[in-house]
Amino acid sequence: MESCQSTQVIFAQISDSHLYAKKSALHHGANVYQNLCDVLIDIAQQADIQFIVFTGDLTQDHSPDAYQNFVDAVAQAQIKIPVYYLAGNHDEQALLDQYLSGEPFCQQKQVLLAHWQLHLLNSKSDTPAGFITLDEMNKVQVRQEQGKWQMMMMHHHACDVDYFIDRHGLLNKMAFYSWLAEMPKLKGLACGHVHNAMELTLATSSQQLPLWTCPATSIQFNKHVDGVANANLGAGYRRFTLCASGEVSSQAVFLVNDVPNGDKTDKGF
Repeated sequence: MESCQSTQVIFAQISDSHLYAKKSALHHGANVYQNLCDVLIDIAQQADIQFIVFTGDLTQDHSPDAYQNFVDAVAQAQIKIPVYYLAGNHDEQALLDQYLSGEPFCQQKQVLLAHWQLHLLNSKSDTPAGFITLDEMNKVQVRQEQGKWQMMMMHHHACDVDYFIDRHGLLNKMAFYSWLAEMPKLKGLACGHVHNAMELTLATSSQQLPLWTCPATSIQFNKHVDGVANANLGAGYRRFTLCASGEVSSQAVFLVNDVPNGDKTDKGF
């Protein structure tokens, strides 16, 4: 029998960079462009990481230059492995596709592996909250390969986390849970949006599923404040290990919280 180590796939999840047009801009006291660069450099130094999935909220000020800055950060870190992406509530899909178009970016909304299939779901709605449409569910259903273990990745969180961001969570949780219950090979979900690292449990009618939330490359939210406040925990990301047996594990990685420098502080969500 093969060990997990001999057949495992390791990838990184990054999320919520909240970039501005100016690379020196601060977001709640943090230089978010430099934070993103530091995270990407850390990932680039780990030879076992095979690809990256970015789970949304690239921009804070909704400027085209912010998208270019993301591309610049990837180039500065000399990322050579594939980078998949999906839209967060702050993002415009058309601008993501326009700027994240050359190597190493991949515009496909699934990652096909020998034993696994990762689905990158679109949870963006017309509000900061999330919504998974029936059309989106049908797309995933059609491309699902029955012999592979399944994992869902999205921007919005499908379980409450008990602080203010729940006001902007997934709106159609029950319909989403019912859909997930029909997938016996589903082994877990991962999301961004909450700006903290947690492992939650999502209970469908057929199974208990782990839901991993990703620390942000920008700032981590203070869970005890009703609104956006920097918890000063440093920039972070997630490592995932997928085994051929269907086992999945994850670890949150935080970088040292350096003193930021820049010329702007923004107080908006």
